[in-house]
Amino acid sequence: MSKPVSKSRKFVKSLLQVLFVLLVLFLVRAYMQRDVVSGMAPAISAHLLDGKAIELSQYQGTPVLLHFWASWCGICRVEEKGIDAIATDYPVITVAMQSGDKAAISTYLQQQGLGFPVVADPDGQLASRYGVRAVPASFIIDANGQIRFVELGYTTETGLRLRLWLTGLL
Repeated sequence: MSKPVSKSRKFVKSLLQVLFVLLVLFLVRAYMQRDVVSGMAPAISAHLLDGKAIELSQYQGTPVLLHFWASWCGICRVEEKGIDAIATDYPVITVAMQSGDKAAISTYLQQQGLGFPVVADPDGQLASRYGVRAVPASFIIDANGQIRFVELGYTTETGLRLRLWLTGLL
């Protein structure tokens, strides 16, 4: 006859399982972000798809979302409407990493009904300056050009808005 397991023992076992899962998630996240830049955001001086010049420094004094994505990325497609909505309320620069030439990216944006500003990064050079190896990748940059938050993988619109708002308070 086996002894019944006490409630406190079950609780401890469950707690240890949760802590293990959290540890694994933390380690995976740390591994994914190992090459991502931190501190002062690298300068961006580029042209949007419409030919307009854009620089990260022009947003000095306000939080900005820098979002790396790709037209071939399924997770990016899930996020893109949220990024487009954020762009109506906050400064947003998006970088289309390895998504073809300007014409292909423009066609994609038109088909998806998206209007956020886009810099083409066909060879991934801009992405590599930020240590981005996979998309989507979002950087929240504060009013002084410091990277405050980095999110790799899927992030909700609400989560990005909250981070932008918090960054505005700093």
